[in-house]
Amino acid sequence: MTSTSSARFDFRQRVAYDPDRKRLFHSQARRRLLDLATALGLAPDEFDLRRNDGGIAVSGEATLHADRLYVQVSQPATGSDTGILFRSCEGRRDYVGGRNNFASLDLLHRPAALAALIRRHCLPRTSLRTQGSGVDL
Repeated sequence: MTSTSSARFDFRQRVAYDPDRKRLFHSQARRRLLDLATALGLAPDEFDLRRNDGGIAVSGEATLHADRLYVQVSQPATGSDTGILFRSCEGRRDYVGGRNNFASLDLLHRPAALAALIRRHCLPRTSLRTQGSGVDL
């Protein structure tokens, strides 16, 4: 499948059993997670981006993991539109973190709106960063 830069990627179109579409899903998810990191005011060294391809029957996950935030993008096997999971965490080795929150995959195309939702549910009002950056969220 080919994609142009002007085409809006459909994160809801199933990628299971389609390795080319799955690669594109992960590439686009990574790009959108980088946009989210920017919207949240994170510097490149303040978060990790990871991917887990999963098996052939699932989309796998793309993950943004910062010191205080964990965001994972996938296509739920149930087909529901809750493909963005986000929660607070205590460091980049915390894989359990706070309470799970979910959002529509469509918000990947609106990083400022997704960042606002994440701030409202997960992040302290003072700062996403742990040490005196002065960046208020």
